[in-house]
Amino acid sequence: MLGASGDKFNLKPFTEGSPHLKALVNNTWLPEQALYPAAGVDKGIELDTLRDLLTEWVTTFDWGKQEDELNQLDHFTAEIEGQVVHFVHQKSKASDTIPVILLHGWPGSFQEFLPVIEPLTQPLFNATSGKNVSFDVMVPSLPGFVFSSPPPQNSTGDDTARIFNTLMSEVLGYSTYAVHGTDGGSGVAYSLYSSFNETVCAAAAAHFAFLPFTPPTAQDIADNNITLLDAQKVTLQRNAEWNTIGTGYFTEQTTKPNDIGLALYDNPIGQLAWIGGKFQLWSDPRAGTPPSVLDNTAILTSVSLYYLTHSFLSSVWIYPQNPNGFHTVYTPTPTDAPLLFSQYEFNVGFWPEEYVTKVGNLVSYKGNWFDETDVEPLVHDFGGHFAGLDNPPALIEDIRDVAPGLLPEIVEKGSRMRRRISHPCFGSFPTYTYPCS
Repeated sequence: MLGASGDKFNLKPFTEGSPHLKALVNNTWLPEQALYPAAGVDKGIELDTLRDLLTEWVTTFDWGKQEDELNQLDHFTAEIEGQVVHFVHQKSKASDTIPVILLHGWPGSFQEFLPVIEPLTQPLFNATSGKNVSFDVMVPSLPGFVFSSPPPQNSTGDDTARIFNTLMSEVLGYSTYAVHGTDGGSGVAYSLYSSFNETVCAAAAAHFAFLPFTPPTAQDIADNNITLLDAQKVTLQRNAEWNTIGTGYFTEQTTKPNDIGLALYDNPIGQLAWIGGKFQLWSDPRAGTPPSVLDNTAILTSVSLYYLTHSFLSSVWIYPQNPNGFHTVYTPTPTDAPLLFSQYEFNVGFWPEEYVTKVGNLVSYKGNWFDETDVEPLVHDFGGHFAGLDNPPALIEDIRDVAPGLLPEIVEKGSRMRRRISHPCFGSFPTYTYPCS
């Protein structure tokens, strides 16, 4: 298994990229005043917000401190099917751990899960199983994101799922594991859940905060006589707004990824506006206040990772590579493995329990907003699209719910050959090859 002492990936200072970034940001001209001050965030990031982020980026933002925090995690790469896959592999010190793979989307990265990784590795008593439960946490960077190499042009989420299943089984040696997915990562997670459950290495349980299925409209819900709570109505409205005025980026990145990718390739403020606007609009309006840790520092760290790894262009290519990322037909999977779902009130995607149950063996539909029976919490009343940053305690608790009946024997398969490579920004770090089984 990975994670022995000395296997840590050391984030090196960006000796070339960081001063260049700072100089570009420092020399960026912004308008003195908003063209249409009353336009609001629906028309994109507001000038005052962007100016505040710019000022913070060149004054108080401490990239070295963020590097130190990232260095608290164990980072690795593996070469699978000719692709370099970066991943965090944080192992619990306890026995009988559950392996779990956490999958981000765009504009996220492994950084999106920083607040939940270490807590999941800590043992906590689970009343259902009667045991202390902890997790070995694995967070890969999707192909083309930050330290993972770009995939072939015709690569899909199903291809990524196959590669990640190889990572879990052949590289890390786990015989079974749980998976969590959100945003674009939910498509990969759902592919793992539905297609790899019967293999030697099985995605034996799946937790989602987002689904790769087209959310139902208000008319669909009415036609199916589904009654919604007030919090669910908020999420439904946010999804309706995303569908009507929030998909401009989606169309651009799907149809012209090179236009936006090259235009912003060496434009940190452009990336900040493009990405920061999504963090602002898709999150809880109270973002940055507890329990949310989605503050300016988190946004600037995310954009810095994209810019300094030169991965903005390759990251947006996930859209044309997956043009049918939202399935229009709710088709059940051939597996009866447990599926768990969490709904956050301020997410921009909404799936009632009646819809989620169509696509898997739904055993938990969870939040903390109760229905009229006060038995089953249905919606988290704090948090939005980036749950790992917007409401870490809730996401930690919900992922832990995969534990009952899922305490697998961890099997290590074969020996690992280790070599070292050099990343153009960060220097050398462990890379693993693996025996084919």
